[in-house]
Amino acid sequence: MNILVLMKQTFDTEEKIVIDNGNINEDGVEFIINPYDEYAVEEAVKIKEELGAEVTVLTVGPNQAESALRTALAMGADKGLMVELDDREVDEYALAKIIAAAINGKEYDLILGGNMAVDSGAGQVAIRVAEVLGIPHVSTIMKLTIEESKAIIERDVEGDVEILEVSLPFLATAQQGLNEPRYPSLPGIMKAKKKTVECLSVEDLDLTEGELVLRTSIRNQYLPEKKQAGRVLEGEITQQVSNLIQLLRTEAKVI
Repeated sequence: MNILVLMKQTFDTEEKIVIDNGNINEDGVEFIINPYDEYAVEEAVKIKEELGAEVTVLTVGPNQAESALRTALAMGADKGLMVELDDREVDEYALAKIIAAAINGKEYDLILGGNMAVDSGAGQVAIRVAEVLGIPHVSTIMKLTIEESKAIIERDVEGDVEILEVSLPFLATAQQGLNEPRYPSLPGIMKAKKKTVECLSVEDLDLTEGELVLRTSIRNQYLPEKKQAGRVLEGEITQQVSNLIQLLRTEAKVI
């Protein structure tokens, strides 16, 4: 069995976001594997240990993203594939095209990714990849069982569980609760240093400029306003209601 894991490097979730002139300042920032992608890596390694498989992790990003690949390799993945972006801007549409082109000619029984990236929250790239490849996809999975040429999947549906059966190959995105990602062991870290990471550039891929044209763009980025202290209304209930309506009209300006 061949398994591909789509992975992104993101800010550490404990980092403070600083914006300068509409751009996120990355100076001194700690980067990690996107937390949802960690569930995908862990699930792939578990399947490898239980059924036997070769696990490839793929990321698209700047040169520094190789460190995230090495972490995934230390967790138990077998090899890495990296597409370096340099200074090129891409959106979810272009990223899906790049990923599909990078794995062109390779066959995977299962492709796993995170439900979304914690920096953008878009939750689009993996699903778009499945569409480009023409394979089924299942999002927000909570349990995955492989049975020969098919899989039984439990997925989160707004607080309930949906059970699906899907034939391989397919793509699935991992949700919190699928598993508990392991910490890389010292032997795993040492082995990861010797594992293969293939590096490609966008120019190495069979893509047209039209496939890389941005369909969406970020016009501006800013931090939300600080929340003001709450106010407790006092007095008779009828007077509180009257005061509340007045405040909503004059201060909050929502009515």
